[in-house]
Amino acid sequence: MKYLHLIATALLRKKLRTTFTLLSLTAAFLLLGLLQAVNTLFASGADFLGASRLIVQARTSFTQPLPMRLLSRIESVPGVARVSHSQFFGGQYRDERAGFPQFVVNPQRLKDTYPEWVMPLDQWRAFTSTQDGAIVGRQLADRYGWRIGDIVPLNSFIWTRADGSRLWEWRVVGIFDGRDQEWQDRARLMYLNYAQFDEGRSPGARGLAGIFVARVADPLQSERIAAQIDALFDNSPDETKTQNEQEFQLGFLRQFGDIGFIMNAISAAVFFTILILTGFTMSQAVRERVPELAVLKCLGFRDATVLRLVLAEALLLCLIGALAGMGLAALITANLPPEFPPLRTSAEVWLFAGASVLALALAVGLPPALHAMRIKIVDALAGR
Repeated sequence: MKYLHLIATALLRKKLRTTFTLLSLTAAFLLLGLLQAVNTLFASGADFLGASRLIVQARTSFTQPLPMRLLSRIESVPGVARVSHSQFFGGQYRDERAGFPQFVVNPQRLKDTYPEWVMPLDQWRAFTSTQDGAIVGRQLADRYGWRIGDIVPLNSFIWTRADGSRLWEWRVVGIFDGRDQEWQDRARLMYLNYAQFDEGRSPGARGLAGIFVARVADPLQSERIAAQIDALFDNSPDETKTQNEQEFQLGFLRQFGDIGFIMNAISAAVFFTILILTGFTMSQAVRERVPELAVLKCLGFRDATVLRLVLAEALLLCLIGALAGMGLAALITANLPPEFPPLRTSAEVWLFAGASVLALALAVGLPPALHAMRIKIVDALAGR
């Protein structure tokens, strides 16, 4: 700390250059923080999902529906406590292109298989008894200002009614919350009563479910139970693929590509760019100060001390830029509109940024620091 003033003076020697370098570092770490927040969301978005639920889908694709008659057979497998079904509705609200997910479910079975959703008992009862009923997550209700009793029209791009219309109307009968903050952050979806959906859709599509959700009594037996479920339907027209909920969610995300690889590749490109920029700045700064460094050695500064001074200068420059950029990233993610995914600059993201600062400071600071350490006093003062 006793050399901090000396290090700061060296950085402020060329104020304009240092300012532009810091702005570049701030922009780079802002992008790095946002990218890693997205990467963390996709990498750990399914971590909170336990192994107590299995997802049963058609073996060919999760978009291929399965007949409802499979439900009772799945429920008969030893170790399966309860089974529900879910069908993606694909409705558009108003003229919004980026809407919110809706799933058609059996109300009681949803309550039994997803106890993580918390709602007053009278609202669960209303959902069960109201044929055109729907329940919405708290964050979704707050976003649109919905209250119990509101009618929500949804124009489905997947399901047509028996009369050929794509417009469905749903009555809000409940607003649910998550049992903890992890689930509360994901209370951005809507559940629709299967009764109106199955009765109202075209006759050829009735009696079908998208996927089945099996809640198991012992999560340690999930792998065995999954194999038993698939064995029930081997060599039949309705072959299944059963996996735990986490694997299913990650598989769904991979439909859009390897998000983690894409985010890390962009982060690497950003890191390489700021490496070149900051490395050039540090090298130029040391070359300009060769006589000054020689004077320091004349005053008794050891070669190792000069090395540490230049490295500390690079570290301080990178650290200030990183703190500014990561601070902006944290501010942006904390104030995202409700329709955005729940991005967070978590401790993991900050640790990644910290490791990046150390690696960057070492990469850009070590070559000029070694050069400064090897400077010969006579040659430096002579301008050679």
